[in-house]
Amino acid sequence: MLDLSAEMAELWASLGAPAAGRARVIQITAARRGEGASTVARELALHAAKRAGRSVWLVDLDLLASPQHAALVQGAERYGKMGEPAAASPDGSIFFTVQPPLRQADGQPWPNARYLVAHRVGAARFWVTRFRRDALKGGQTVHVLPTGDYWNALRKFADVIIVDAPSPERSQAVLTVAPFMDQTVLVVAADEADVRAPAKLRDAINGAGGNVAGLFFNRGTVERPAFLKALLP
Repeated sequence: MLDLSAEMAELWASLGAPAAGRARVIQITAARRGEGASTVARELALHAAKRAGRSVWLVDLDLLASPQHAALVQGAERYGKMGEPAAASPDGSIFFTVQPPLRQADGQPWPNARYLVAHRVGAARFWVTRFRRDALKGGQTVHVLPTGDYWNALRKFADVIIVDAPSPERSQAVLTVAPFMDQTVLVVAADEADVRAPAKLRDAINGAGGNVAGLFFNRGTVERPAFLKALLP
């Protein structure tokens, strides 16, 4: 497993100091799959958790696969054991909708927030989200929403929120949530000579109302674990 501790310290310092008394929401993404964005998001969350006064949340926007949860379980020796699932929304707000909604016994729709749980990672103030794909019924679909309610609610309980967004070739979530992020970091493999795709994504994020803080050149070669290859061929 790659040790990116030094790189994460540099990245963290480059992002600057957050606004006083306000949790920072940082989106990590890449223009293409395989650039190592999920690894960077996970390692940055771990780095921040060691310094947090309250907590650090790693929110995985790859809802149907939840690869961050799987990677943390597999890397328990480095990150710590996974805790039991808990509510991932402090007030019932959420950043996605499941359609068509399920109905409860009283006829009311099953709350969307109940599809997302959070697990504490190790002894640190580090939480990771996991979408309850098992709760979906045939024909239901999930859509990320252009709303800041969830992010604002979570800010009250965290110091840092790291959002791992799939590349735009797989999902438009990165652009949907961009206006509600304080900063977005684009990960680019260091051996990638063609930066036109990252530049295009940078312009798209800025055009959507987001704020691209810069590029992180991933100097390590990140080989996807076998379980992720099966989920994301």
